[in-house]
Amino acid sequence: MTLFTGTAVAITTPFKDGAVDYATFERHVEFLITNGMQSIFVNGTTGEGSTLNEEEKLNLVKLAVRVAAGRVPIVVGTGSNNTAASIEHSLKVKAAGADAIMLITPYYNKTNQRGLIAHFTAIADAVELPVVLYNVPARTNMTIEPETVVKLAAHPHIVALKDATGDMRYLEQVRAAVSDEFALYSGNDDSIIPFYARGGDGVISVVANAVPAEFQAIYETYATDPQEAERLFNQVSPLIDALGVDVNPMPIKALVTALGYANGEVRLPLVPLEQADSAAIHQAYKTYKGEVS
Repeated sequence: MTLFTGTAVAITTPFKDGAVDYATFERHVEFLITNGMQSIFVNGTTGEGSTLNEEEKLNLVKLAVRVAAGRVPIVVGTGSNNTAASIEHSLKVKAAGADAIMLITPYYNKTNQRGLIAHFTAIADAVELPVVLYNVPARTNMTIEPETVVKLAAHPHIVALKDATGDMRYLEQVRAAVSDEFALYSGNDDSIIPFYARGGDGVISVVANAVPAEFQAIYETYATDPQEAERLFNQVSPLIDALGVDVNPMPIKALVTALGYANGEVRLPLVPLEQADSAAIHQAYKTYKGEVS
């Protein structure tokens, strides 16, 4: 099955005085769905999932599911470096109404490719929800080799890969070896055009937190006019570049704060951006939107 095609968003989690700001999160989810997002990914890296406690995570899932009301799938990050803990939490997320889960490769206590297969298979077998594998070696120092993806793709519940390698050769190898029903999603906003050109099915985006309709339009345009899609991408590219000033999600958190979907807070070990960096991002956004500074 294909969960979605086009643009999904790795949604930020707003905080106020240290607590999760559920009211602002609810408004943000509605804004994103209304403006064309094809799926919402909750409690991932961009959502600061590693700093949320279980009650907060489950509350966010329940709220996202309620607001979405079946309009788009809600996918929840439940991966960790503890297989049993991932299974336990994934089952609770399933009970909360999630449509699918996303599983990052184990980090710190790394495994090998056989271990990856055993880890992901154990979770998929136990939870029986669609699984999106998440390959992000820059954060985990671990990659899912193409041959391993092929083996995992044979599992009935493992349906997609979020590929944040930025390696187009890797994408080509995986795309050539898996069925068309197995979806490949980019995890990098800055390379969506070459990703789509090589058969990618969409993107799980960070910048779409702020410009959802515009980023989805690039995907839709690519199907009929790749040159126009590239022109549209080149317009938003300076904003994507501006968001690279520091570690995600600190820059996007500063931008969505300016848009009213966060309150400027992140949780340690993250820290708010320097004022000059925030100002540069805000200016890049205004320039992209054609607003007078």
